[in-house]
Amino acid sequence: MRKQLTEKILVLGVDGLDPALTKKFMDQGKLPNIKKFVTRGVQREDLVFHGAVPTITPPIWTTLSTGAYPNTHGITCFFNQSHERLDEIVYALNSKMSKAEPLWDVFTEAGKNTLVWHWPGAAWPPTSDSVNLSVVDGTQPAAVNNGVAGVDWDILLMASAEFEAVKFKPHASIDSGAGCILTDQDVEPESEKEDYRQAMASGKSMRNIIAEYEDCELFVLGAVAFDIVNSPIKDAQGWKNAPLNAKEFIILTSGGFVRRPALILQNESGVYDSIAIYKSKKDDKPLLVLKKDEFISTWLDEVKKNEQDFLGVRHLRALEIAPDGSRVKLWMGRALDINNNAVWHPKQLHEKIMKNVGYVPPCGIVGGSDPTLVEKALLPSWDVYCKWQADSLTYLMDNREYDVIFSHIHNVDNIGHQIWHYAKKQEDWDNDPSVYQGFFEDVYKQTDDYLGRFLKYLDEGWTIFIVSDHGLITTENHPPIIGEFTGVNIRVMEELGYTTLKRDENGNELREIDWEKTKAVATRGNHIWINLKGRNNTGIVDPDDKYELEDEIISALYNYREKETGRRIISIAVRNKEAAIFSFDGPESGDIVYFIEEGFNRLHGDGLPTAKGYFDTSVSPIFIAAGKGLKENFTTDRVIRQVDLAPTMAVLGGVRMPKQCEGAPLYQILAEEF
Repeated sequence: MRKQLTEKILVLGVDGLDPALTKKFMDQGKLPNIKKFVTRGVQREDLVFHGAVPTITPPIWTTLSTGAYPNTHGITCFFNQSHERLDEIVYALNSKMSKAEPLWDVFTEAGKNTLVWHWPGAAWPPTSDSVNLSVVDGTQPAAVNNGVAGVDWDILLMASAEFEAVKFKPHASIDSGAGCILTDQDVEPESEKEDYRQAMASGKSMRNIIAEYEDCELFVLGAVAFDIVNSPIKDAQGWKNAPLNAKEFIILTSGGFVRRPALILQNESGVYDSIAIYKSKKDDKPLLVLKKDEFISTWLDEVKKNEQDFLGVRHLRALEIAPDGSRVKLWMGRALDINNNAVWHPKQLHEKIMKNVGYVPPCGIVGGSDPTLVEKALLPSWDVYCKWQADSLTYLMDNREYDVIFSHIHNVDNIGHQIWHYAKKQEDWDNDPSVYQGFFEDVYKQTDDYLGRFLKYLDEGWTIFIVSDHGLITTENHPPIIGEFTGVNIRVMEELGYTTLKRDENGNELREIDWEKTKAVATRGNHIWINLKGRNNTGIVDPDDKYELEDEIISALYNYREKETGRRIISIAVRNKEAAIFSFDGPESGDIVYFIEEGFNRLHGDGLPTAKGYFDTSVSPIFIAAGKGLKENFTTDRVIRQVDLAPTMAVLGGVRMPKQCEGAPLYQILAEEF
């Protein structure tokens, strides 16, 4: 072991945190805690952490923990390419897919108690059987237990005196402003999203054809998705103990299988302003009383799923109660099984946190096209989650449980994927940009509060790193259908003549690739694969023609233009061997690797890490560090690369470098000469 410069190291990873917005809001005095970290610590003037590619979650968090680029560790997108079929992708949040050693294994080998907390990059399953290693989740980026413990979906209920019968529709999408009144025309089930969930849970390959704008992320995640309930409001009848003038309606939970009677209650002035939810009309007391516009967090609810009973924790809010009791709008957040410890190692850690901190709260996933729901449900649910995570980590730190902690929180990225694109007016969206730009400040203030919980540990000898994987761009317009990371991108490659979909006997297009007419496909965020004979079971391209076809496709990509302006869409396109310049070559990357031109980027993932977007947004990640072993109030001109985090932590902690590490220690920021 080397001489250690600090005994305690904490990484505060914030997914999607943008240095440009952070500096903007910090300079405006809106982020006082981040300002204190900056004043006490070291960073570049612009706070920029030079990003690797692709600018997407699993590859970059793996890079941050290993010091290795994606071509070395082998995780090259949110999904990797199936080795069996060109139209199938494989979920990449799996430590078994990484070919590089994580730094936490080095620390545990050196005898340091190490915690890996919800790190969405090659962390789960645990990478070492050392007793010094604890791991919490990492199977998905959203929040702890989000991928394994869900037992009931978000519910949006509308009760009205005008309704005649109770109606229920599961996992339905509604447009902003459409309310939640069920008809056969305006609400459809979200069947395709189930494919994503199954792929994430099973690790098996998934097939997804992206052919229309409605298939793209900016549209899919903007739609508000719920189990939707419509219920008539009637005068209360048959109750054991209903207050005078109470009105009744029905709530359906658990996929529609659990029926809960509820009362609308008057206050002393005769105004209806609260809801009482009961298990049965025969009960003396309600399970819960909810005032109008009151946010109730971490309520325990009895839930049924697959004929099993669970105790789930969820949030609620009465969004609307008409003063005359004629109308109610109620949001009930998704429920998480409080006893699920499937992604906690060791299991005792789950028990310790539940006992001393509290149940894992669900995060908000309600969609962003409705600003009322963003304000009333999405943001408050993340307030609760951020507090719970800070409480959990500080409890463990105060009790000296760990020497090194790798932690990750997803509030900025999760909220961003639902609302960031609404900060610019688009013709086909009914969005008010100023409202969403205000939400940006709310999200960054929420993050500042979270990070502020850890400031005191600088005085207790901890060295703290604040880092992100990427920032988030507010897109200038609707990008063309190439660069979507969740499947096969059809339209641009179809226009260029390289991908063809099958048609039925009537000439109608099918969601199936015609491999006999397809020379190449664009899959995931940045990859194009040649349909090659001998390698692919669908192959039609002779290997002798591969080089010439690659050259042809690259030229076609550079010549592909936006019809209205004539602007180039593709920033860079190179062969796999040439992608070594970006450390993005190798067997897990496409035959051609490409990046989208600035101005046509999605939130992140499709472009270069230097890209900027509307409203001062950027895709660059952030770097701030402070504490023992580091200079204080110091600004460096050095380009700080994401591969440099792991070796710098290794030097501070007095341990060896991870085996595949390709970065270098940030010796310019160390307090002692290195």
